[in-house]
Amino acid sequence: MARDSLVCNVCPVRDIAACAALNADERDELARLGHHRTLRRGESLAAAGGDNTLSATLITGVLKVSSFDRDGTERILSLIHPAGFVGELFAPAAHPALVALTNAELCVFPRKQYEAALERFPALGRALLRRSSNDLLESRSLLAAVTGRTALQRVSAFLLAFARAASPHPGRTATRFDLMLTRGEIAALLGLTIETVSRQLTRLEKEGVIGREGPRGIRLEDDVRLGRFAG
Repeated sequence: MARDSLVCNVCPVRDIAACAALNADERDELARLGHHRTLRRGESLAAAGGDNTLSATLITGVLKVSSFDRDGTERILSLIHPAGFVGELFAPAAHPALVALTNAELCVFPRKQYEAALERFPALGRALLRRSSNDLLESRSLLAAVTGRTALQRVSAFLLAFARAASPHPGRTATRFDLMLTRGEIAALLGLTIETVSRQLTRLEKEGVIGREGPRGIRLEDDVRLGRFAG
């Protein structure tokens, strides 16, 4: 884990993260409160049920938000992509676990200081509310992917939700993205077996809806047909 001061003028998400709503002086003031942090794949930013002391904006990589049943079974609740906000504001405990699915970079802030910044900068609060609404829609899309659907519909809906979340433009889909979850994690999320997930991905590839690039890369060939398969 590494920590450095924030340098906003070279941040790749500076124009789409919530802080984009601030002017230059306000952004500099916010930056002085935080630091840059890196996580390796599998490293946790916050443990399930732990103290909620941090807020962060994801710069690069993908995080998963998970909870655990009494028997230790993991349930992936949502995914966080670049420009996404991390942390439960005005709450004493961070109930879900936050784990890096890839090497990740974040702008990290002490939660109480970030909450105070929201009071000083109303535009930041409004932008964060819009960001939270988008994240909620993504979570609902993932939930819909596992509710009363065939295996093909579940995998298609999952890919479509992932493509939308990976796009820097709200309401649009990314044409290329890396599928950071393992087959086992996708299967657990969708309530399927690993073999079933693999079969459905192969079927979508044969149908010309997606292409695969390397071990994790997905190329979206036809988002309209993918939406039809998702039902």
